[in-house]
Amino acid sequence: MTIRISPSILSADFANLERELGRIATADLVHVDVMDNHFVPNLTLGLPIVERLQQVSPVPLDVHLMITDADTEAPKYAELGVSSVTFHLEAATDPVATAAAIRSNGARAAVAVKPGTPITPVLAHLDAYDMILLMTVEPGFGGQSFMPEVMPKLADARAAVDASGLDVWLEVDGGIAVDTVPQAVRSGADTLVAGSAVYGGDPESRIRDLRDAAQRALAGR
Repeated sequence: MTIRISPSILSADFANLERELGRIATADLVHVDVMDNHFVPNLTLGLPIVERLQQVSPVPLDVHLMITDADTEAPKYAELGVSSVTFHLEAATDPVATAAAIRSNGARAAVAVKPGTPITPVLAHLDAYDMILLMTVEPGFGGQSFMPEVMPKLADARAAVDASGLDVWLEVDGGIAVDTVPQAVRSGADTLVAGSAVYGGDPESRIRDLRDAAQRALAGR
């Protein structure tokens, strides 16, 4: 299983985003949180800024939409040329159709679920998605504590993906750090979003530490 590290720019210096992207050039992806102050009680950035980030980023953009009306808005982000677009199951009226629209616009289609949302509806249409994001905190703000109670749901998703033979990535977002990476990886995560755990120090060394922790956990899984 390949492990991917996706630093979240929610923890970066918003006044110097191009520089902050350059500091994580050794990462696999960069996690870009789009919040509209409706689906979650926070406001970050939108389509024009994501478009500009796409133009200057040294790593592929992993866009996470925490917004209402995901069915309409998600394909617009895919059109920018980003690597993946994640929308929330809770914000979509037709998640399978929304995922298809994202794919048709050239991006990987991903669906996210909050900690309390069952994973069963997603697993019933596994072939519709390229990635599943399981929130390990309540969405909206960085710096929250990891919720280990999400791990059984992650394990169920890993079992379903492995049984299907499909290339569906399993991403976790929230409270990911060196000490929580082992739980996530052993439960089946292959894509790790980390904000303050990367930008809270030297990003290059923090990314390396996360990779090492993940590989050790994977070896002992």
